[in-house]
Amino acid sequence: MEEEIELRQYWDVLCKRWMIVVVLPLIAALTSGVISFYLIKPVYQASTTLIVGEKPSDSAKSAAQMLDNSVLMANQQLAKTYATIAQSRTVEENVIKDLNLPLTVEDLDKLISINPVKTTEILEIMVTNTNPELAASIANTMAREFSKAVIEIKKVDSVSMVDTAVTPDKPVKPNKTLNILIAFVVGLMAAVGVVFLLEYLDNTLKTSIDVEKLLGIPVLGVIPNYETGKQG
Repeated sequence: MEEEIELRQYWDVLCKRWMIVVVLPLIAALTSGVISFYLIKPVYQASTTLIVGEKPSDSAKSAAQMLDNSVLMANQQLAKTYATIAQSRTVEENVIKDLNLPLTVEDLDKLISINPVKTTEILEIMVTNTNPELAASIANTMAREFSKAVIEIKKVDSVSMVDTAVTPDKPVKPNKTLNILIAFVVGLMAAVGVVFLLEYLDNTLKTSIDVEKLLGIPVLGVIPNYETGKQG
């Protein structure tokens, strides 16, 4: 019963300052929406995948060898080595030169992510940029320059293109809906906190119930404000 009374008191506190509880989350969500839609530049992501390992010949024997577990494990280890080659200064400098990019190697390196796909021989080159066409172009150029570097360094043609990068039509960030939802929830939590803080700091007596709580005795009567009644 006491718990029910406490919950009712909390609800009364929220209802007393309902404007804060409603307005603050809406302001937070609106602000987040404006920032997400109009101020933050959308970022696009393009990726290309390559398979690392020796190309199988037409013979069934060679194809079986390619599926051998030891060969697959070796190629997976090579994928990690090739990931380092793909993001090397030499490869990135060639990409900048080919595309005539106004970027330094350090700037380009921040846009690129090389990820060996787990338990496979596949290597993924992922590029993020505010320009979707440029992101796809960088990814495909990276794949070409990487293949050239591998041929030169490893002396074998062991990289095959699986998927070329295409121009993305949707940005990967910002996630506008998620941002607005998070802002609304945070605003709601802040509003509840503000309401209870104001209630804690407010030590004025407004009703007969407040008097009973403070003095611990029942209120026998209330003197009305006659001036207020006359004005009404």
